Formats: sequence, C-alpha cells, structure tokens
Amino acid sequence: MSSSTALPAARESSAAAGIACVAGGIFFLTLSDANAKWLGAHYNPLQILFLRALIALPFVTALALWLSGRRVLRTTHIGLHLTRGAINVVSACCFYLGLRALPLAEATAIAFAAPLFVTALSVLILKERVDGKRWLAVLAGFIGVLIVVRPGTETFQAATLLPLTTALLYAVMMITARGINRAEGMLTTTFYIVVGQVVCSAVALPWVWREPALEHLPYFGAIALFSTLGLALITQGFRIGPASVVAPFDYTGLIWATILGWLIWREAPDAYAYLGAVFIAGSGVYIAVREARGKSRRRAAS
Repeated sequence: MSSSTALPAARESSAAAGIACVAGGIFFLTLSDANAKWLGAHYNPLQILFLRALIALPFVTALALWLSGRRVLRTTHIGLHLTRGAINVVSACCFYLGLRALPLAEATAIAFAAPLFVTALSVLILKERVDGKRWLAVLAGFIGVLIVVRPGTETFQAATLLPLTTALLYAVMMITARGINRAEGMLTTTFYIVVGQVVCSAVALPWVWREPALEHLPYFGAIALFSTLGLALITQGFRIGPASVVAPFDYTGLIWATILGWLIWREAPDAYAYLGAVFIAGSGVYIAVREARGKSRRRAAS
C-alpha cells in the first residue's frame, strides 16, 4: 500500500475510533443520569453528587497518574479549579433536581442548550467574533428550547428551568476554562473538577446527609463508574478523532435518554419536546462543526 492511500485510511480509522469513543461515552453518561434520576427519589442531589465524586476520585487519580505521572497534579490555578468545581456542583444539582420532575429525554434535551450559551458568552465575556450564520444557529437553538419549555402555556413546568440553568452554568464553566494555563492538560483539569466536586458538595453534607441504604450502594457506584468512564471515553474521542466529525455524536444522548426513559419509567415526551430537541441538536451540531472547521483553517493559514 502506498503512503498516499495509507494516510486517508489512517484518518478514517481515527475518525471511526473517535466516533465510537464519543458515542460510547455519551451512552455511559446517560446511564449515569438514569441512575441519578432513580436515586433522586430517595436522596438529596448534593449527597448523590458527593458520593459520585468521592467514589470516582481514586479512579480518576489513578488514571491521571498512569497516563501523565505526578506532574498531572501540579497546578497554578487551585482557586480557579475550586471555583469551577463549585459551579459544577450547582450545575449538576440543578440537573438532578430537574430529573425528579421531568422525563429524562426532556431534561437532557434542554441541557444540550449549553453550546448555545457558550457561543453567546464567548461574545459577551471574551469579546470573540461570531459570524451571522452561527448567530442564526444560536437563535434556532433557543427557539428549540422555547418549544420544549413552552413558557406561558398550560403545559409549562417551572422544573424545565432547572436543566436550562444547568446549561447556562456549564457554559460558564467552559468559559472559565480559558483562564487555565494551556500547559495544564485535560487530565489535570478533569482531576481538579472531581476534587472540586468533593470539596464543594461536602460543605453542605451536614444538612442533607441521609445514611445510604445497603441496596442503594450499587447505584451510587454505577453513577461514579458510568460518569467517569463516559468522560474518559469522550475525552479520548476528541483526542483521536477530528472534532468536526465526532462532536455531533454528543447528541446521541437524546436517543439513549428517550430509550431509557421509556424502558424504566415509561416516559414518552410529546411531539413538541421532540421538535424542540431537533432544533437544539441541529444548531449545536452546526456550531460545533463550523467552529472545528474554522480552527482547522486558522491552523492551516498560520
């Protein structure tokens, strides 16, 4: 085989592996959310998040040390990491509270508005330039959110504002990541997010703690395992595959959430929820692909 044919084949293999990692990671994250929704009927979201992070921390630490050695634990931004951890705790708690009242698929669809907020905040806070096509995509995505939430109608639920808050806070967390030195890799950031979750959620434990029932411990373990495995696979997917190719597979979470919601709770989102999800996912995919291609062009020009 000549080198000219080997290179495209290698790129195709890398893209396929990246897609598999992202799709698999999203599946595991959705399983984690389903476990959190089930446990949410018995425990405060802060306790669920604390135990999730506490169980996951040894595995995340071991993985980080194995892949990058002790230097992965070094940071010059401990305050920023803890701030991001606090934002993440509030964000996750809003999502877990939303799962108590909303179908899994509906809450997931609303939370997927996060890339829209990232684009808007990047202009307001970072003064980045966004072209008209991306603004139209953001507008389409927010129209999708309105279709799902339906404010001012009889079907409106205040609980829909919780995953929307999750999306906004997640976007804030992504924007604050720009303040972290690029010398600190993704494993360092991931490690300190988990540390921040443990520290920040532990503050409120005296007021919300309930002794976990023995039969519930496997569910707490499943949340930690699935969330850690999901994040690791997604991270790997974006490392080995082109971002413009693998990013759209984030939205396979809508499929898994719909299937799990029906199988476990017999939830069936209405036509408006599906229509809104199409708008949100479509705009998110367009923004991700356009951003990735823009970065490729800038790198090629430099």
